[in-house]
Amino acid sequence: MLSLFLFWIIISPLNVKFHVTDASLTQFNLTSSNTLYYNWKVNITVRNPNKNIIVYYRRITAIAWYKDNEFGWVSLTPFDQGHKNTTFLQVVFEGHSVLKLKSKQLGEYKEETSVGVYEDLAVDLDLRIRVKYGRFRSSRFNPPVVECGSLRVPLISSGKMAPPFRVKKCSTGPFFVDRNARGAG
Repeated sequence: MLSLFLFWIIISPLNVKFHVTDASLTQFNLTSSNTLYYNWKVNITVRNPNKNIIVYYRRITAIAWYKDNEFGWVSLTPFDQGHKNTTFLQVVFEGHSVLKLKSKQLGEYKEETSVGVYEDLAVDLDLRIRVKYGRFRSSRFNPPVVECGSLRVPLISSGKMAPPFRVKKCSTGPFFVDRNARGAG
C-alpha cells in the first residue's frame, strides 16, 4: 500500500478537466400536475492533460438537475482516453419526470419561462474508471462525481433573443482518488 502511495506521488497525475461547451433546451415545460417535459442537449469536453496516463471510462452516467431536483439521467457509451487527449461528449436528456418545486422555485421557474432562459440547471457525471500508467493498470474505481452546475440555458423554441451559452468549467475534486475509499482506514 505504501509503495502504491509513493508511486502515485511520484507520477503526480493532473486532474482530468471537464467543461460544458454548449447547452440548449428545445422543451422545458412544467405542467400543473408537476410533470416536467424536457429536451435538453449538453456538449461536454473531457481533457486528459497527463502525458503518461490513459483513462478507461467504463461507466458514465449523466444526471440532469434543475434547482437541486434530479429530473433525468442517461448512460453514455464507455470509451478510452489517451494521454494529452480531448474527447467530446454529447448528452441528450429527453422525456418527462415528476418535479416537485418549492413555492419560491416555482416562482423562479415562471419568471425564467417568461424570459426564455433557465438558470440553475446542472449536469453531474457519475463515473467508473480504470487508469494505466506504463505497465501499471489500476483496478476499477469511482472518482468523485463531476459537477457541472449553475448552467444558464436558453430555450431555443421560445422565439426570444437570449444571450449565448457561456462555457462552464466543471468541478471534479481529486479525480484519481476513489470516492468510496475516502475516510477508510
